[in-house]
Amino acid sequence: MEKKDYVIEVSDATVRFNMASEQIDNLKEYFIKMVRGQLMFQEFLALQSIDFNVRRGEAWGIIGTNGSGKSTLLKLICGILKPYKGSVNINGTIAPLIELGAGFDGNLTAKENIFLNGTLLGHSKRYMQEHFDEIVDFAELKDFLDMPIKNYSSGMAARLGFSIATMVSPDILIVDEVLSVGDYAFQQKCERRMQEMLNGGTTLLYVSHSIESVRNLCNHALWLRKGHSVMCGDAETVCDSYMKSLQ
Repeated sequence: MEKKDYVIEVSDATVRFNMASEQIDNLKEYFIKMVRGQLMFQEFLALQSIDFNVRRGEAWGIIGTNGSGKSTLLKLICGILKPYKGSVNINGTIAPLIELGAGFDGNLTAKENIFLNGTLLGHSKRYMQEHFDEIVDFAELKDFLDMPIKNYSSGMAARLGFSIATMVSPDILIVDEVLSVGDYAFQQKCERRMQEMLNGGTTLLYVSHSIESVRNLCNHALWLRKGHSVMCGDAETVCDSYMKSLQ
């Protein structure tokens, strides 16, 4: 395939955060030091020189221990973060599910949040009305539609978020570890829907600590360690190497 077939191109991408190198106990002291130019920061590179290209219809698992940069990479691809250096090019629509409760207003009911979240994803009110029952049925939350989201369990919120994000088949579906809070039966239900979307041509980026889940869903994998790319390629090969490193 030619380069034009890539839907995601991450080239030499580095993400830098500034971490305070001293403890400041109150806001007044912070602003005084800021005005005087006395704030001291320590540079932290969350990702370093990442090269990562994904073709249309591929399923990629992003694996690594906590703090390896998996979620940072997803946020970079979604446009939530900008690279300190390097570039990220996206060719297609993205449906992100990378943070539990993202796009929800805790004080609104589930019914109201369905329309709010749909708007954030670019859907019209009429479109959401047409697909409302489909979303509710998949999430299995019909009896809790008038309850504020803030009273939902993490598993219920994940159900609703996943159902809205996968209501249509986007070009790129991005799923972080949020599904781990759901019960086993619903996780299996989500995996079946993701497989159906893959069969329909959707590209998947999937972060999970469940290597079995990555093996089942993904044909490619990227292994990150402390912001560096350790290994990239066939999912079985990368997952085997990662599991051996943990032993």
